[in-house]
Amino acid sequence: MKKQFTRSAIILHWIIAVSTIFLFVSSWWMLALPYNEFRVFPFQLHKNVGLTLALLLSLLLYVRLQHKPDPIQSPAYTQWMHKLASFTHIALYVLIFVGCISGFMSSSFSGWGTTIWWAIELSEWGWEDRELNELFSTVHLWTCWALLAVIILHVAGAVYHAFRRDGVVDRMLHL
Repeated sequence: MKKQFTRSAIILHWIIAVSTIFLFVSSWWMLALPYNEFRVFPFQLHKNVGLTLALLLSLLLYVRLQHKPDPIQSPAYTQWMHKLASFTHIALYVLIFVGCISGFMSSSFSGWGTTIWWAIELSEWGWEDRELNELFSTVHLWTCWALLAVIILHVAGAVYHAFRRDGVVDRMLHL
């Protein structure tokens, strides 16, 4: 029997996908709000989802390393497709981590604290420093734009394989 992705890997993949989309949408929403108390909740929610996303991605990587699926056995799946898929996945993982870390670091130097899901107050990692906040905010911004580009490439690849019905997408939809 062929080894597919595990159920936990599939579920984590889709939670991470939905969370990432939420983070993009919430960032545009929260930045459009006026500078007042109405920004506190959206920013805390965004930070909470981002920090949780980093933890979920760590868990996904652990699951993927422990339970590797069999390689794709299809003559239609060429070497360049394999290399592009590997690059895309590594880029997704790195960009998500860098996006989460740079967002947290920007927040750490903003003067605003972070409370995990309104239950655990994180200790201060930084101090209020406009230049460091802007540096990490810029890294966060450009990392997220790069992430969006790689997500588009990833989705385009999935759509391509779905229309070809070559079994690549079935590995991720198999529950």
